[in-house]
Amino acid sequence: MPVIKPVFNAVATAPVATGGTISTSVTPEVTRYFASITADMIGAVSTTMPATSFVDDANAAITAFPALTGSDYSNVYINGVLQQSSIGTLTTAQLVLDTTEVPAGVPILVEISSFADTTSTITTQPTISAPIITIS
Repeated sequence: MPVIKPVFNAVATAPVATGGTISTSVTPEVTRYFASITADMIGAVSTTMPATSFVDDANAAITAFPALTGSDYSNVYINGVLQQSSIGTLTTAQLVLDTTEVPAGVPILVEISSFADTTSTITTQPTISAPIITIS
């Protein structure tokens, strides 16, 4: 006796999501640090400014710069002029400027913007339809 194998075809529609509301809150934190270049900071190929040479907005000495995370960024101003980001490297311990042409006594400002305090919540849940499956 022959074996008959049934064949089924199934087609499904994709679920559809409608509605829903997401609320996002962004609270940026900006900190600024000030110092002046001294002669001993100027090396043969770069200028290295330790974090301990900077003061904050309250004129209090700092021991380290904040660590930059994913959405954070920093700006460097030399003598009040914003510099391109490739001018140097900022770590928690120091600012290294890739130049020796900035003379002693010139003021440096490091501005750090942090967006770590960002939250998103679903305030209205979306409606998601069930898929429709048709078997033939």
